[in-house]
This record gives sequence, C-alpha cells and structure tokens, in this order.
Amino acid sequence: MENQRGNYGTVSPQKEYAFEMACSNIKYGEGVTREVGMDCINLGGKNVGVYTDKNLAKLDCVKTALQALNDANVNYKFYDKVRVEPTDESFKEAIDFAKKNQFDLFLAIGGGSVIDTCKAANLYSTNPKAELLDYVNAPIGKGLPVTHQLKPLIAVTTTAGTGSETTGIGNRAIRPTLGIVDPFNIRTMPERVTAYSGIDVHALESYTAVPYNERVPRPENPNLRPAYQGSNPISDIWVEHSLRMTSKYIKRAVYDQGDTEARSSMHLASCYAGVGFGNAGCHLWYVIQLCHNYDPAYPLVPHGLSVIVSAPAVFSFTAPACPERHLKAAELLGTDVSNKKKEDAGQVLADTVRKIMDDIQVPNGLQELGYNSADIPALHRVIKLAPRPQTEEDLASCITGIL
Repeated sequence: MENQRGNYGTVSPQKEYAFEMACSNIKYGEGVTREVGMDCINLGGKNVGVYTDKNLAKLDCVKTALQALNDANVNYKFYDKVRVEPTDESFKEAIDFAKKNQFDLFLAIGGGSVIDTCKAANLYSTNPKAELLDYVNAPIGKGLPVTHQLKPLIAVTTTAGTGSETTGIGNRAIRPTLGIVDPFNIRTMPERVTAYSGIDVHALESYTAVPYNERVPRPENPNLRPAYQGSNPISDIWVEHSLRMTSKYIKRAVYDQGDTEARSSMHLASCYAGVGFGNAGCHLWYVIQLCHNYDPAYPLVPHGLSVIVSAPAVFSFTAPACPERHLKAAELLGTDVSNKKKEDAGQVLADTVRKIMDDIQVPNGLQELGYNSADIPALHRVIKLAPRPQTEEDLASCITGIL
C-alpha cells in the first residue's frame, strides 16, 4: 500500500476514479458589458488592470466597458498590447505590466488571446518569483500546481468559439472569476472571424477523449488532479448541447451579420463548449504554431482554423477506439447515422466535419494555409487524452493525410 500513500507530489499507477468540475461564474445578456464597473466594485476592485488588443481598443465593446468603469469611478490602467496568438515575449510584457502596477482585479476584453494573456498576467504577477515555465504543462514546462491566491478576473468575451471565459489554460485555478457573454459584443464580428472562431473543434475532442476513469496515473493528492481529466458525464451534457447548436447556427452566423439569433446562439454554444472541454480536455489536435520565431514569411493562422484543418484526419484515426462516440458526435452535428456501421465511424465524422468546413469556406489542409510537409516537426501536439495510442508515424500520418 506504500505506493498508494506516498508523499505529496507522487502518483499512483492506478487508474483515475474521480473527476472534478470547475467553471467560471457566467453572466449572459444583451448589454451586460455596461455592468462591468459595478462588477469590479462588487469584487473589491480598486486598482483594475484592463487588458485588450489594439484592434479591439477601437471598437464599441472596449469603449462600453471603459465607460462603465468611468461611470462607477473605478480606478484602472489600460493595456492594449496583447498580441493575437500570443508569444512568450508578449506574455512577459503583459505580466511585467501587471507586476509594475500591482492590480487587485483584472478585466480582459477580447477573444481567447486577450483572455488567456490576462490569465497569465494574473497568475505570474501574484507569484512574482515564478518563472514563465513553472506552470506550463510538461514536457515543455514544470507543470507545477497553483497553490497561491490569484486576484479576481472578469473576462468579457468578444468572439464565439474559444470558450476562454470559462476555462483555465490547463489549470482550474486560473479560470476567470466571472465570464461576461454579451451578444452585443459580436454584432459586428467579421465573417472570417466568425467562421474561424466558430469552427473550433475542442467540443468534439473532449467528447471523444479517453474517459476520465481510464486515465492514468491517479494523483496521490487531489490538488494534482489536472483540469483536463477526460470525457465525463457532466462535460458530455454541455458538449452535446454545444454541438447541436453549432450544427444549427454556425452557417447562419457566418453569412448573416444581422442574424442576432444565430450569433447569440453561437456565443452560448462557445460558452457551453468551454465548460465541457475545460474539464474534459482535448487530444490529438494540432496547433499550427507560429514557431518560426513569428517570422513574417510564415502565415499567421488563427487558433480555431489551426485546430480544424487536421480534424478530419484525426477523427478518422481515433474512431476505432470509441466508434460509438464518433458516430454520436456526427449525429449531434446533423448527420443521419441510423444505418452507419461502427467500422465507418471515423469516415462518417470526418465527412461531417468536412461538410461544415465546406459550408463556411474553411480551408481543408495545411497546404491551403501556406504550410508543407517540411513544417510538420514544428507542429505542437496535445496527445495525453487521445482515446487511441499513437506512434510518431501515426501522428505524422494524421498531418500528411491532409496535405
């Protein structure tokens, strides 16, 4: 029994037997951005750090939030240097701004890049001795648990796809205190932004991830239980509803900026997906990293687009591990699977995803994004929760299969 007790930080070789659910508080409604001043006061904010990017700083979503802070006489400092698809350097700059000003509350206004950068600023400024890689998941970083107290964070989401207003970048302690989902903030979202954020497939990944009670190893201390725990009954509920809504509304939302019902529904679908995959996690998606030192000679690929281009190949590969799940996912996305066989599950889900990609004119394959086979080694992989074991050759095939 010694290996089951161990010391803090050791792990048991046994399978996991539990999962934990964590989620930000969510406020939804047309115009609720106008309440952020009072929200800051109610959370005790007297010195607020406002984070956004230079493009959003010109738009009504940021102007409305700043007016709300001014109306409530909230003291704040404004940071609009967040980079779209952040780098280590952009994270460090945002963190240094927070350390310098010692904020007691953070307000992020933007999509996943802004919200996640603000989470990092909160995390590292509240533990100024930490190195940047201390909390980054292994094998890249040390994967240390977050044991110190963070400041409140309010996340006003301005896209419908990432679900960042509900998630914690791999650690539940980093998630926002309050996520604000205001349909007014996506009324003027451009067509391609709507498509590339809405097509984010993390809901599909969490639904087809290894079940939580099949994941190993079981942590000795519950504080070491990861945020991404595998598919589980509660995440499934949120993910299933998100997939149904995406199937119904994404095409309308992309092509009709005035379709308030569709865009509002996609905003909620993103939030639902965030609750689901923020606890279940992702698996074999490939983020086309801007890893050539962000060389302008290489294409800038939005996050949602980077994860969808490999999805048909990935789900074709993972389907044999849980064909029923893959067929159910295809059904949730609008495909009639009543006469489909288990051995066809991968192809069925792949074709379903391709159909949606075609409907909203999303590129299919790396070549259409300006990459080729020589770039494959530079792609970042998240594989721990994949339902099927894989070799390096399998991983390469998932990529080369779409080139």
